[in-house]
Amino acid sequence: MPGPPARDAPAGLLIVATQRTPALQVLPAARGGFQNKRCYAHHMLYICATPIGNLRDASPRLVEILEKVQIVACEDTRRTMKLLSHFGIKGPTLISLHEHNEVHRVGELMPRLREGADVALVSDAGTPILSDPGLRLVQACHEEGIPVTAVPGPSAALAALAVSGLPANRFLFVGFLPRGRGRLKPVLDNAAAVRATLVAFESPRRVRATLAEMAALRPGCRLALCRELTKLHEEVISGSVEEVLAALPDMVRGEITLVLRPENHPGGGSREQPDVQAAVASSVQQQLQNGMSTRSIADSVAEMAGLSRSAAYELVLTMKALAPPDAERNRRSAIPTAEGGRQCADAASYLP
Repeated sequence: MPGPPARDAPAGLLIVATQRTPALQVLPAARGGFQNKRCYAHHMLYICATPIGNLRDASPRLVEILEKVQIVACEDTRRTMKLLSHFGIKGPTLISLHEHNEVHRVGELMPRLREGADVALVSDAGTPILSDPGLRLVQACHEEGIPVTAVPGPSAALAALAVSGLPANRFLFVGFLPRGRGRLKPVLDNAAAVRATLVAFESPRRVRATLAEMAALRPGCRLALCRELTKLHEEVISGSVEEVLAALPDMVRGEITLVLRPENHPGGGSREQPDVQAAVASSVQQQLQNGMSTRSIADSVAEMAGLSRSAAYELVLTMKALAPPDAERNRRSAIPTAEGGRQCADAASYLP
């Protein structure tokens, strides 16, 4: 049941419950936050990362949380039951939550959370929400002021990035790659334009075809193919995309994560000239600082780089998302010049 209201709470403060302190705490509420939402105590939604292959990667805290919650929302109840059985956990009720029933399950779980139940959200393997269902449940909890916390742990995307040998200071995770060269090209172009390492999942049945498309679009680019991470037959193949493709057997098995640097390797015969990429990045940065709309910027990028309007729009959104926090402040601080143009103080670059 909802906890009792806090007394003498200053105006403009948000009352929430935390994991460590069952009693209500008073925290400043951000502008546009949940000041007017009902807040509940003695319950929590736990976003739990589970092992991606090696069960010894399960943290003691994960086991503790799975033992204490009343409900575990999971993609596949059979797989989660194996995990619970391994650790001798018998208490919680398992409820399936996957892409086909997520909306319905959120409607079932929210009343339980309001009544005070603790709920754990898990995926089949790794960290939930990242290319897995559960986002709607988290959003619903935020809307009602129900506390959400993470139980961090394994992630195939981050594990692959760590062992890839490719730069990890700026990366894009895109889930599963789209099929076909026409849909794959904008994904690679966007990552190259912001000089980001691309991390993606791929099916073993499609991986050879995908690498062939990558070789045609970005010849010579650096790639690490990570297969069966943390499992008995773990394998990492790295090199140019052509070298990795040549090293693959005819029949590929197992869970695959690709880590790709879309910039062309020297001598790779780039189809996208570096000076064009630099010009596009510089133009987008300047127009953002000048306060131009995303659509207007996308139109100019499409003409400059020969992209479709939709691909250019996605590229601009990606660059805005990867911009350092100072860039947005710089855009807002743009001041008129004497000639009626716009000038930005302390402009920060989008690219290192």
